[in-house]
Amino acid sequence: MLDQQVRLIVGRGVRAAPRLTPAGERILAAASTLFYEQGIRTVGVDAIAAAADVTKKTLYDRFGSKDRLIAAYLEERDRAWHVFLDEQLAARRPTTPEDVILALFAALTDWLAGSRNGCGFINASVELAAPDHPAMPVIVGQKRWMRSEFEAQAVAAGLADPGELADRLLLLHEGALVSYRVAAMASAPEVAARAAADLLAGWPRRAA
Repeated sequence: MLDQQVRLIVGRGVRAAPRLTPAGERILAAASTLFYEQGIRTVGVDAIAAAADVTKKTLYDRFGSKDRLIAAYLEERDRAWHVFLDEQLAARRPTTPEDVILALFAALTDWLAGSRNGCGFINASVELAAPDHPAMPVIVGQKRWMRSEFEAQAVAAGLADPGELADRLLLLHEGALVSYRVAAMASAPEVAARAAADLLAGWPRRAA
């Protein structure tokens, strides 16, 4: 359990992991790997079923459609992200809200280590143009949570205009993810962390 002083503030809104049969677990694991590494649109249900060693009928029985499987993949990735953030904060032990914000940036370096594909949520948002796709609420919710957490920590720190600050921090955070993926900028998370530290250092505090 994280210390009250360093905890994340905003409710996660993350769904509990569903109860899956062993076949369902294999399907979700295979789909998660293939979707992230090869792209959602390029991976068909035949490839997923083959990787999971199940029939297509079993895949549809467990998840209903490829679109629902995509949503399940992103929900599982969201759960993993939040577990990872809790572990990062427990290890880094930030002592101020500003430190928590910077820890969220520092976590990107470890989260992206060994991967060249960047943010699964951003990648999915590009591939899934339809606003009514069942995965879109997961994608939008993950990004809104990041902004809300930045704002809540800014309020806790007594910083002025926390909404504006949160907007700028989110742009840095998400820009690092895009630059890492699209521009092959391996140092993007570290550059964004330094920019966030400079932004916080010069940001005014609320009048007493």
